[in-house]
Amino acid sequence: MRHLLAAVLLGIALLNGTGCTAPEASTPGTPGRLPAADINPTPRDRVSGGGTLRWPLPEFPSQWNSGHVNGAKGAVEHVIQAVMPYLMRADEKAVPRPVPEYLESATLKRTRHGQTVTYRLNPRARWSDGRPIGYADFRAQAHALSGRDPRYEVSAVTGYQQIKRVERGADEHVVKVTFAHTYADWRGLFSPLYPASAYSSPRAFNTAWTDRIPVTAGPFRFQRIDRTAKTLTLVRDPAWWGAPAKLDRIVYRAMHTSAMPGAFANKEIDLMDVGLDADALQRVRHVPGAVVRRAGGPDWRNFTFNAAGPILSDARVRRAVTLGIDRRAIARSDLSGLGVPVQPLGNHFYVGTQAGYQDNSSEFGGYDPARAGRLLDEAGWKPHGKYRAKAGRTLALRFVVPSGVPISRREGELTRALLERIGVRVDIQVVPADDVFERYVTPGNMDIVPFSWLGTSFPASEMKAVFARPHGRSVQQNYSRIGSAAIDAAMDQAIAEVDPGRVHVLVNRADRLIWRQASVLPLFQRPQLVAVRAELANVGAGGFVDLAYQDIGFRKR
Repeated sequence: MRHLLAAVLLGIALLNGTGCTAPEASTPGTPGRLPAADINPTPRDRVSGGGTLRWPLPEFPSQWNSGHVNGAKGAVEHVIQAVMPYLMRADEKAVPRPVPEYLESATLKRTRHGQTVTYRLNPRARWSDGRPIGYADFRAQAHALSGRDPRYEVSAVTGYQQIKRVERGADEHVVKVTFAHTYADWRGLFSPLYPASAYSSPRAFNTAWTDRIPVTAGPFRFQRIDRTAKTLTLVRDPAWWGAPAKLDRIVYRAMHTSAMPGAFANKEIDLMDVGLDADALQRVRHVPGAVVRRAGGPDWRNFTFNAAGPILSDARVRRAVTLGIDRRAIARSDLSGLGVPVQPLGNHFYVGTQAGYQDNSSEFGGYDPARAGRLLDEAGWKPHGKYRAKAGRTLALRFVVPSGVPISRREGELTRALLERIGVRVDIQVVPADDVFERYVTPGNMDIVPFSWLGTSFPASEMKAVFARPHGRSVQQNYSRIGSAAIDAAMDQAIAEVDPGRVHVLVNRADRLIWRQASVLPLFQRPQLVAVRAELANVGAGGFVDLAYQDIGFRKR
C-alpha cells in the first residue's frame, strides 16, 4: 500500500509493525510458521498517555520526500508514516483498507478502456498550514510522479504513469482520478500523500524536503532535526482531528547497528530490530524488562549487480557469478543462531509467506561452480594464475558494504571466498552507511551491493521500478540498470490484470525472465526479530502490518 516502491534497507530491516507480551512468545521456526504479526495489540484505554519513544535508525536521511529517488528508504517511511496521510493501511494479511481519518470511501468504476476511482475525503482532514487536504494535492502528486517531466527526480512512476486526469468531484471533499488503462493496484497510490506545495515544481520536489518536513497532517508533527546529534523529533499534534496520539513525542536517532544492542541495554533506545545479528539477539534477550517479538518478515535479502559496469554488462558473467555464489551457505551464515531454518528465496516479487509464491530459481539459483567456469570461458575470461583475465585485465568486482553492518561485511567475505574458486577477485569496499545509496548505488559506483527490499501488498506494481528498463539517466530503483521488453510486458500485464490467479501467473513469468537476466540475486526471506521494552504497546514485529502511530505507547500498569 505504500507509495514507497520498495523501501531500501541496509544491513538490517527497519521496524514495520506492532508487538507481543512475553519474552520469546513466538516459537522459532520457518518464516511461514512465525505469526503474521507479533504485536502486543492493546486497546487505547489500556495505553498510558504521554511519554517519549526513542527509536533508532540505521542511517540518517537528508531527503524526506519519499517520492524522490533518495527518499525511497525504510528510514524515511517510518518517520513519514507518523506525520503524513496514508489513504490505505495494510493489515497483517497485507490487505489494504481505507484509513477513516483521511478517507471515507474509495469507489472504483471500470470504463471501456480504463477505470475511474472516486475518493471521498474526510472533511476534517487538513494540512498543518490549515489548508484542507484535497484535489490540488492529488493533482500535483499525480503529475510529479507520472514521469512525464524528467526534472522531477522520482523514485518510481508505476501507477501514476497511468493516470489520465485528476478532477474535482461533486464537492471540495471529492476527488476523481481517471486512469488511461486498468490498474489493479490503485489502492497503493497516494499513500503517503504529500501537499501540493511539495510537488508543485521540480525545485520544490527535489529540494524543499531536504533536512526538514515543512508540512504535516498526522497524529504527530515535525519539531526539529539535529544533524550533529543525528536526531529527528516528532511531537503530538494538537490539531490532529483523529484520536490523539498517546505518546508525547518520538525521537529518532541514527546510529550504527553495532551500537544498538548496547544502547538498548543502557535504556538509550526503546526498541531495535535485531536484524540477522545472533550476538545481538543473545544480548537483548537478557536485558531486564525487554522482550523479543517475532514475525515472518515481508522483506528479502539480495545481492544487486551493476549490469551497466564494464564486467557485469555481459550476461554470461552475471550468470556465472550467480552460479558461483552458494546462496544456501550465505543464508546459513546470516541466519546462524537465530533459531530459524535456512531456505533460499526463489522469487523476486513474492516472499514465501505470500500467495503466488513460486520458486523459479532452478536454472540460475543453484550453486554450480563448474558451470560458472564454463560460462566465464565462453565470455573470454581465461584462467591466469589465481584469477581470470581478459585482454590484460583481471576479473575483479567491487563489493560495496555499509560501515557498522557486520552482516554485510561477512556476506562480502563469504562471497569473496566463493568467487575466488571460479577465478573472480572480489574487492570489499566499506563506505559510510549514510552514503551507500546516494554516492554508490544510485549513481552505479559499485559492482555488487547487499541490501534488503521491503515487501508490500502490491509486489507487481511496486517492484516494477526495480526491474523496468531504465530510460536515459533515470534508473528510478533499477540499480542494476538493465531490463527487457519481455520483462516490462509481463509486469505491465500483471499490473492491469484483476484476476488474482492470472496475476500470479504473469508475475512468475516476469520472475523467470529476471532469473535469466541475472541482475538481482535473491538470498532469503528475512524473519523479523524485534527487541522492545515489555510495556510497549502496538509496535514491534508486524510483518505486512502498517502502524497506527496514534495508538503506540506504553501499557498502563
